[in-house]
Amino acid sequence: MERMKHFPLTLILAVGLTACGGPSAGTTAAPAETTFVYGTTGYGESMGDAGLDPHDNYSGWSALRYGVGETLFRYSDAMEPEPWLATAYTYLDDTTVQITLRDGVRFSSGRAMDAQAVKECLEDLVGRHDRAPSDLDIASIDADGLTLTIHTNAPCPALIHYLGDPYGAIIDMDYGIQGEGGSANVAGTGPYVATSVSPTEIQLEKNEGYWGGVPSVDHVVVRSFEDASALTAALQNGDIQGAYGLQYDNYSLFENDAYRISSTATSRCFFGQFNFDSPLMGDARIRRAVEMGIDKERFCSVIMEGRGVPASAAFPDGFSYGNSAVSTVSYDPEGAKALLTEAGWTDTDGDGYVDKDGRKLTIRWLTYPTRLEQPKLAEHAQSTLKDIGIDVDVNDTTDHRTYAAAGDFDVYVSSTTTAPTGDPEYFFTSTVTGAKNYGHYQNDTVTALVDQLHRTFAPEERADLAVRLQQQILDDDAFFFVSHLNMGIVTASNVSGIDAHPCDYYEISGALKIG
Repeated sequence: MERMKHFPLTLILAVGLTACGGPSAGTTAAPAETTFVYGTTGYGESMGDAGLDPHDNYSGWSALRYGVGETLFRYSDAMEPEPWLATAYTYLDDTTVQITLRDGVRFSSGRAMDAQAVKECLEDLVGRHDRAPSDLDIASIDADGLTLTIHTNAPCPALIHYLGDPYGAIIDMDYGIQGEGGSANVAGTGPYVATSVSPTEIQLEKNEGYWGGVPSVDHVVVRSFEDASALTAALQNGDIQGAYGLQYDNYSLFENDAYRISSTATSRCFFGQFNFDSPLMGDARIRRAVEMGIDKERFCSVIMEGRGVPASAAFPDGFSYGNSAVSTVSYDPEGAKALLTEAGWTDTDGDGYVDKDGRKLTIRWLTYPTRLEQPKLAEHAQSTLKDIGIDVDVNDTTDHRTYAAAGDFDVYVSSTTTAPTGDPEYFFTSTVTGAKNYGHYQNDTVTALVDQLHRTFAPEERADLAVRLQQQILDDDAFFFVSHLNMGIVTASNVSGIDAHPCDYYEISGALKIG
């Protein structure tokens, strides 16, 4: 099988130069090649998206974000699925969908993308991924030329939405997965081909055979930053030409003619889940006191400098089943104190913290630093929960998934894009009843409603089920929601074609231009 050859970046940059360092006399100099260096806090092992293997955890986000992979369907600005590597689809019945694939698409390996290649990719996906098997519920796949037919075990109305999830990036399984974990590389169909992959940096070159036209930017370097100050300094110094994940008090530094800021509201939500295996969190009064003791309005307006919107539930108000469709507790320090007193927790020694049987009420707050808002939220919670007598012991670690999986927390605060497919089902199947339910919350009513949602086609009924589900988990004090994110991408003013998107995973594309 013919495969695209990958040359070292330094060699590529040297092409066209003579031994004396310039073009020969009487010749026309080749156009200078262009390189875009992109800094991000959204890539790395602590984020679960290191490497480019879409069938591994959240690495599909990196495959899509950095222009290596594409999905059968993508999302419009209104978060509606539209054809991408597919051109059309038809439901033949409730459990059978026929998809027509785009003609003329090739993987960067050189192999043509046809139904057989897509079938192989999807079969590997459901064989290895933690969320895809239950989401897609695939019974079998038929491949015939450019016609792909998917049969599901039961009605799966969100199937087309799920096929746009980053884990659905179509890769060449003949080429396979080159490398492991954070160094995994793949052959996708996107505008860029990775020449080097590590947990901290990805080097890419333009895909000369890209079906959408050859990109204008020759090389892209994606660099991971865990330190927000370093990311800001790199953009100011010109070491990078674009940034994702700047801390909010630094955006004002780039509000001038030298830079371009693209921002949009997303369904990315900062939220906490309680550990139902924890003796402390087994008391609903303590869980509710924690919720009532966090000042969301101040966090969004002051700490996030207005780039966050207070969250009542999993989805923002842009969705019919968003914040305003549910009822939840408000910031109420005095009410929280009353709940703690009712639960037997009072300050008997005058140190400002409530205690019981000689033990101070200390909750273990697990979070991680690569989402810059989360350490800030932890500090904010320490302050506001101290006001009601709760001590907060923060474990802010890049190894948060190990602690979460071990149940070593009382409150686990993370972030997720709750509707990355433009549909409410994702959050419930991934986090409430799925693999990311680290708090081991269980409610038979919720499980039944999630199953009903998975089988319901009518949009109005799906929205109603989403509201009922959110209300139930709020009534059970299983999760609390703090803020929805207005995300931003900042670039040098001469960079275009890279813009923030509501789904939070389209970044590097063939539209990228410099100058």
